[in-house]
Amino acid sequence: MPQNILIAFDDSENAMRAVEYVSSTFNNDCRVKLFCVLPDTAALCDMNSPELTPYFKSQQLAFCTLENQKKSLIEEAFLKAKQCLLDAGFSDESISIVAQPKKKGIARDIVNETQSGYDLVVIGRRGVSSIKDYFLGSISQKILHLARDVSILIIN
Repeated sequence: MPQNILIAFDDSENAMRAVEYVSSTFNNDCRVKLFCVLPDTAALCDMNSPELTPYFKSQQLAFCTLENQKKSLIEEAFLKAKQCLLDAGFSDESISIVAQPKKKGIARDIVNETQSGYDLVVIGRRGVSSIKDYFLGSISQKILHLARDVSILIIN
């Protein structure tokens, strides 16, 4: 029976390393989902309230332009990741791509997705300092501590 693998994905080099690891290590009969949780900052682009500060309103267009660029980067990263899996022999039907807006928090939303029947979660480790990691925590650490009944693989 093929494994169901969830790759926590964004447009980072670490996420791409996770995809490359899966493509080179696992049988190509596995089902793989590239799963991205989008920060909820896009909602700021739709805000049009008189209570907004004049500075925010003056910068809102620039911010929304950056949001659109970020979405384009993620779409490009998805295509690159999917092609990596296809090149490794995974079928198009075995690869799914999902990007969803943040609901509870990035780590919690990823963990909630694991409840849909995955055997393994693969996530790239962020390259932050151990001191910053200690105080702020990383997404990978949070997933490791929150996830139940699923194996977690953190790629360096």
